[in-house]
Amino acid sequence: MNFIGRKTELAKLKTFFKDELSHCALIYGRRRIGKSELIKQAIKEFGNNGLYYECKQTSEKNNVESLSEILSYQLGFPKLAFNSLEELVDFLFKYSKDKKIILVFDEYSYLQDTIKGLDSILQTLIDKYSEESGLKIIICGSFIDSMKSLLSNQNPLFGRVDLVLNIKQMDYYESSLFYKTFSNEDKIRLYSVFGGVPYYNRLINPNKSVKENIIELIASKGSRLEMAISMNLKSEISKLINANEVFEVLAKGFTKFSDILSQSHVSSSPTLADILEKLIKMEIVKKEAPINDEQNKKKAGYYINDNLSLFYYKYIFNHLSQLNIMSENHFYEKYINDDFEKKYVPKIFEKVCREYLIRQNLKGKLEEPFEKIGKYYYDNPVEKTNGEFDIVTWSQKGYVFYEAKFTNEPISSKVIKKEIEQVNNSGLSAIKYGFLSKSGFKTIRNNSIIKITLDDLFDSKENHPPLSNTK
Repeated sequence: MNFIGRKTELAKLKTFFKDELSHCALIYGRRRIGKSELIKQAIKEFGNNGLYYECKQTSEKNNVESLSEILSYQLGFPKLAFNSLEELVDFLFKYSKDKKIILVFDEYSYLQDTIKGLDSILQTLIDKYSEESGLKIIICGSFIDSMKSLLSNQNPLFGRVDLVLNIKQMDYYESSLFYKTFSNEDKIRLYSVFGGVPYYNRLINPNKSVKENIIELIASKGSRLEMAISMNLKSEISKLINANEVFEVLAKGFTKFSDILSQSHVSSSPTLADILEKLIKMEIVKKEAPINDEQNKKKAGYYINDNLSLFYYKYIFNHLSQLNIMSENHFYEKYINDDFEKKYVPKIFEKVCREYLIRQNLKGKLEEPFEKIGKYYYDNPVEKTNGEFDIVTWSQKGYVFYEAKFTNEPISSKVIKKEIEQVNNSGLSAIKYGFLSKSGFKTIRNNSIIKITLDDLFDSKENHPPLSNTK
């Protein structure tokens, strides 16, 4: 199967491999995010000897024996025997004095739990051979807290890690490369369900419709990805019941801490704060404050940051009993279809549009690069109104307001005028206005408006024109 995306991460890993002074890399991220495949692809493209080992929750002896077998096979040695992992790694450092070898410890936390003082052992060996060995060690793991702790100044490996990669979900564009035969509209629909996790996206069948893929993978009895969600939570959260409570409330649209507490059955504020903190560290939930009032805790909200989890808790979790006794098609039509098309996908389209703007900003395609992107909160005491605009950017020149429309009707001058009036009435002083439309635009004579179509979002050309008022 072809490797998709991760160009930036691949380039950083290959630079690490080439650097004579670099010896240790740390790669972490949630389960199924593609860490292992990234490492394997980087080793493959670099063309050097790579010893990839997935650590096991067994004894040190068992792990050493397993790694020894890999070492013997990969390097063409007769069967080797070592008394400890320290002895094995020491051998590799010595063997690599005139050659480059890459040693990967995947799910390092399992080995860390088994071998007392493992971090200190590796630190000692790295220091001992740092100037004379070509061995590169990659530490990889899914337990994010454990992995991040290796970077703390109390850890023996502090200062020895030369490259850190936090592997996050792919954005809408990279995700679409897994299902590029679908229409641009359906790419948005698929991303709204399966998000940016490569493992999920590899399961999408190009010969089936969006609906058929959704039913087969997540909206049917015993579906393949239903278990993936609960397993991901169980890996780091012991009290799954409380996590389910929080997800259920977030999926209903409650975002403020006080509302989440009152709507769920979580016992106390400290308990809820602990759950939310863990979910944020797992990068399944995000905390977001408006860009014009970032320090105001009361205006900050919590949002599910994983599309598959959001879809599952919005449409499946509360209706598991019905799912078990209804036909799959009837269940989909009754509990998913209408809300999915009219509310859910248009809301995710706003997220897609943010990601598009970030992609353009990173490529330097914007006339005025922005420094912030997010929600803008307004409060008009005179009119007694308040609310949020979902897509606003800020640069030194000021704010740019964007509105995303995933509707069947092209955006007209009348719609644009109405949206601009709403912005002006809120007190937001925007220097420009942008509109992102699924169905394009009717004749609009206002050249000061930024117009972005669905085709623009999936334009792969590197010379994609900058966003300007002349489009």
